[in-house]
Amino acid sequence: MTDSGSTPGSLSDTYVAAIQHDLASLPPESTLVGVVRRPTGWFHGAVDENVPQLAPPADLLEETKRAETDLKRRGICDEEAHNAAWDQVGFESRYEAHLDSSADTQEAIDALADRLRDGESITLVCFENTAKKRCHRTTLRERLEDHLERTE
Repeated sequence: MTDSGSTPGSLSDTYVAAIQHDLASLPPESTLVGVVRRPTGWFHGAVDENVPQLAPPADLLEETKRAETDLKRRGICDEEAHNAAWDQVGFESRYEAHLDSSADTQEAIDALADRLRDGESITLVCFENTAKKRCHRTTLRERLEDHLERTE
């Protein structure tokens, strides 16, 4: 059970290359929580744990990748193709619907929220450099922040 007298931990997000190249400014003692569906071995080595339930559904990832590839074939640069593909497939709203409809996802969100309430600092991690590309982990961070505010 959550101790109501504890100081909440901080919540942030970053991408794995920023961690690997010391480009990320992370809160001290932050637990690095991967939120990818199919982590590589080197990704596992960069994070403390991975919670694949918080990744977008495989079909949404595949559809977005196909749209991005098609846009790149038309001559659109990598970052613009990625972001345009997000809009084309309605990525953000579909990912949010997944967060709302999956019992496993809700359980994972509740577990992270409890850890944050208990004072643990958490940094959500995936592959995308959000300086130029949109990423689900930012949507997830915002959702977790909203969840924490609603359940205080």
